[in-house]
Amino acid sequence: MRSVVLVALAAAIGNMLQGWDNATIAGAVIYIKKEFHLEKEPKIEGLIVAMSLIGATMITTFSGPVSDRVGRRSMLILSSLLYFLSSIVMFWSPNVYVLLFARLLDGFGIGLAVTLVPIYISETAPSEIRGLLNTFPQFCGSGGMFLSYCLVFGMSLQESPSWRLMLGVLSIPSILYFVLAAFFLPESPRWLVSKGRMEEARQVLQRLRDREDVSGSSFINTKNSIRVTADTKLILHVVVSGLGDYMLRPEPPGIKKRNILCN
Repeated sequence: MRSVVLVALAAAIGNMLQGWDNATIAGAVIYIKKEFHLEKEPKIEGLIVAMSLIGATMITTFSGPVSDRVGRRSMLILSSLLYFLSSIVMFWSPNVYVLLFARLLDGFGIGLAVTLVPIYISETAPSEIRGLLNTFPQFCGSGGMFLSYCLVFGMSLQESPSWRLMLGVLSIPSILYFVLAAFFLPESPRWLVSKGRMEEARQVLQRLRDREDVSGSSFINTKNSIRVTADTKLILHVVVSGLGDYMLRPEPPGIKKRNILCN
C-alpha cells in the first residue's frame, strides 16, 4: 500500500498550498494596505482577501463535470499551473487591480484542488484505508497554514517586510506540485474505466496495489452503479467494489463488447 499512500500525499499538496495561501494573505494584507494606501478603502482591502474565495467558488461550479470529461489528473495539473501563475503575478503586481486579478487566479487553483483532491484520493485508495487517506487534504492544509504563518512571522521581523515576497514564495511549492502531478500521479482508475480504457486502469491498479493480480470474484449491485448503453448480450469486465476499488476480468471469446459507463 506504500504507493497509494505516496500518491495521496502528493495529491494533497494542492490542499497544502490552499492553507499556505490563506495564512499568507492574512499577514501580507497589512503591508499591502500601506503600499497601496488602502487605509480609507476597507472594501478594497477586504476584496483582496476574499477574491481567492470568490474564484474558488466560481470554478467549483463546473470543475466536477469538466474533470469527468478530461480526467482528474489533468485538472490537478491545471491547479498547480494556476497556483504558480498567480504567485508570479502577485509578486509582480504594479497596482491593486492586477493584485485582485492574481488573487482570482489563485482562487481558481484553490477551487480545483479542494474539490478534486478528495475525489482523486477516493478513486485511487483501497477501501480499507480510504478514510485514513482522505484525512491527508485537511492535514496538509493545516500544515500549509502553519508553515506559512512561520514564514510570514520571520519576514515581518525584517526592517522592511515585503508582501510581494510573502505571496511570491508560493511559486516554489507550486512547482513541486506541478512536477508531482505531471510526472508521478497516475490517472484515476475509475475515470479510466468510465472511458473504456481498461488496460490502462489495470496498469494503474497494479502500481497502486503493488501487486500483479488485481482481479476479483464478485459483482456489486449493477442497478445503482452500472448503466448499460446497449440491450444486446454483453460482458462486464469491470467490477467496482465501492468507490475506487476495481477488479478487471478478461472478456470471454464470442461475446460482443459494448460501452459500459460506471457512475
